[in-house]
Amino acid sequence: MKYDGNTLRHELKYYINESVYHTLRNRLKIIINADSNMKSDEGYLVTSLYFDDIYKSAMSEKISGSRFRKKFRIRSYERNDSLIKLECKSKFDEYISKVSANLSKVEYDLILAGNYDFLFTRNENICKELLAYNKIKLLKPVVAVEYQREAFILKEGNVRITFDKDISASTGTLDMFDESFATSKVLPEKIMVLEIKYDDYLPSKVQSILKTAMTEKCAISKYVMCRENKRRLKYR
Repeated sequence: MKYDGNTLRHELKYYINESVYHTLRNRLKIIINADSNMKSDEGYLVTSLYFDDIYKSAMSEKISGSRFRKKFRIRSYERNDSLIKLECKSKFDEYISKVSANLSKVEYDLILAGNYDFLFTRNENICKELLAYNKIKLLKPVVAVEYQREAFILKEGNVRITFDKDISASTGTLDMFDESFATSKVLPEKIMVLEIKYDDYLPSKVQSILKTAMTEKCAISKYVMCRENKRRLKYR
């Protein structure tokens, strides 16, 4: 299914403990493959810098459960500045879509410095849209989210299953490449987030494994929990 030229996907999220994690992981590994980006069994480090506007729209729309919403973020892996991605994740009722564009380290630094004008020269719609949101609503980075991700994929149904561990929020600088960048964990020990994404259907063999250890799906937002954590630390 597509919307405005973008592929729409289902997304399910669950809080799970370490026991459920090991059970699901061991069973899923029999039928699906590890993501090629995983260089070890521990997965890879994901760091995302999220934006919000002066009206705190991204925060309030998520909390209120708005049917249609979008979030801008800048993402890196292993805090390596050789691959920096500007992403916009949109929510359409029960579906999601994502578009992205690569940024250079110089362009990343310009955004953190509050200079968005260079985006006008970029051809990608996401770049021009970020520029427009910055000009109209003063959209800017507000929090960085970091976690260790294990990812598994299955071509049938275009399924992607991830375990996001050690979820943490930035506590000082928002610059993920700065030596002083630091984070604070936002979930209790041994609690993590399971995410399941797929296109039109979830294969029955995956469903049967998930049902053995799953609870009810949740409206989980790593972005929201990290912003709330940052606010608590500010007023502690």
